[in-house]
Amino acid sequence: MSEESWHQARLIPTSGISGAEEQERRATSAVLAVMSVVKEFGRTVLSPLGAPAGNVETFIEVPFALGERRLYPDGLIRVTRGTKTWTALVEVKTGKNDLQVEQLESYLDIAKEQQFDALITISNEIPAIVGQHPTKVDKRKLRKVEMFHWSWSYLLSTAVVQKEHRGVSDPEQAWILGELIRYLEHPKSGALEFADMGQHWVGVRNSVSDGTLRATDKNLTDVLSRFDALVRFASLQLGRQLGTEVVPLLSRKEAADPALRVAALTESVVSTGDLTGSIRIPHAVGPIRITANLRSGQVTCHVDVDAPKEGRPTTRVNWLVRQLKNAPGDVRIEAFVVNGRGPGAAELLGTVREDSALLILDPKRDLKTFRVARTTQMGVKGGRGRGSFIDSVLDLLDGFYGDVVQNLKAWAAAPPRLREPEPTPVDVPVALNSTAQSSQDGPEEPMPVEPVTILSGVSD
Repeated sequence: MSEESWHQARLIPTSGISGAEEQERRATSAVLAVMSVVKEFGRTVLSPLGAPAGNVETFIEVPFALGERRLYPDGLIRVTRGTKTWTALVEVKTGKNDLQVEQLESYLDIAKEQQFDALITISNEIPAIVGQHPTKVDKRKLRKVEMFHWSWSYLLSTAVVQKEHRGVSDPEQAWILGELIRYLEHPKSGALEFADMGQHWVGVRNSVSDGTLRATDKNLTDVLSRFDALVRFASLQLGRQLGTEVVPLLSRKEAADPALRVAALTESVVSTGDLTGSIRIPHAVGPIRITANLRSGQVTCHVDVDAPKEGRPTTRVNWLVRQLKNAPGDVRIEAFVVNGRGPGAAELLGTVREDSALLILDPKRDLKTFRVARTTQMGVKGGRGRGSFIDSVLDLLDGFYGDVVQNLKAWAAAPPRLREPEPTPVDVPVALNSTAQSSQDGPEEPMPVEPVTILSGVSD
């Protein structure tokens, strides 16, 4: 028999998963077990929740009594350091199963009775805003117990970044973390990627195109929430490739009050058809802005770059063009002047390479900012695959970062240089030296001598 048909033994196999319950149990056990064994991974995911950097113990299906009922949370995590103990219950959903309010509130009651610190939920639901929980529960139940959420995409991205970029000190632990990554990436694991814009996507998109969408449309909120979830998923996916934390960028007010973000996005899509979001990449020249215009059917990514603060306008344009030598010619560049209003001069990169003066409307005015952008046609399908909206956004973002953003560096002024030393002055007799040497003195020049004219025939 050919060895090509043999299946390699895996630490966490996907074979034998017979249904949602088995899928959920196996995923819970795999994640919690690896969390307790691979120290770096456990600390990375638990430290932001307030757990100490101590010994991690994990358990599955721990029984608790709540009144006359006997309940079995999917897991329990206990972290101990010295005399301090931090404990959290864990509730897990896989596939398309969503978290249930009644179940979560029961587990919050158990955590309160047992004086546990937190309830952690894991599912394929991706919150629109980082730190926000996808399920609303009675706020009174959160007075003594905190509730956190991990999406499977977040756990997978964190595991990849830890293994491939940050590193795991122990080779055997690194292999174990790799086995978890293999498991979560398998379709049978139930850890799905963001794959659907929801049942209301087509209707809202058509209403925007027809000009009939109103802010009171009851289906609009679901589409806006899923768009923000897509931006979050795109951040996780890009961060997984870069080995760093890439996050959606919100104003302080929007982060503190998600309703403000919903209101701003509602106004934008109703008035202009734009769905917009920004992501921040560490050390990048600026945040990337994603704009999906549902009226024109186009998706745009752009980044703003401060122009150099010295040099002629053409010199400043050429400074940018040199950094984009490998970028596609259909990248668009827009140049804004100091104290200018309205749009600036805009041309495609391919054209600007031939004549940088095309971006200069007034040679007497200094350039302040460049906007570098790329636009593609928007997919219309709500799911994943060719011709889908989700894939058109993800593909454009990855390409724009790789072709443009990662090659851009902010301008920095050259450091000031020391003045060249002055020539050593010729020794002058002390009696004739009326002043000390000054930094303003230059080389001594001979005094001009007036010509003397001798007149013939004139005596004293």
